[in-house]
Amino acid sequence: MVPEEVFKRRHYGTPPLFSLIIVNSVLICFIVPFFATCGTIHWLFWVFLALLSTYNFFTVRRYREELTKVMLIAYGISLVVEVAGILLFLHKTCSPTL
Repeated sequence: MVPEEVFKRRHYGTPPLFSLIIVNSVLICFIVPFFATCGTIHWLFWVFLALLSTYNFFTVRRYREELTKVMLIAYGISLVVEVAGILLFLHKTCSPTL
């Protein structure tokens, strides 16, 4: 027999900010190697970043009442990590190989 507490639990699904962080990370992983190289950054890179930032703005705006301070701090940290990843990738591809 199943205890009653199991049926009282609520599952609210994946938080929208978690999905946003995953989408950002996956898109950055695909965009950077194709459009950003050592010598040049293709203009499509900036178009993709502009579209991604627009998507982020409207997603955060839509779910503003559900976002807590901790979630916004996590989102900010993820953005800093993604920018650092882009810079690290560009620095790694530009440095001479040993």
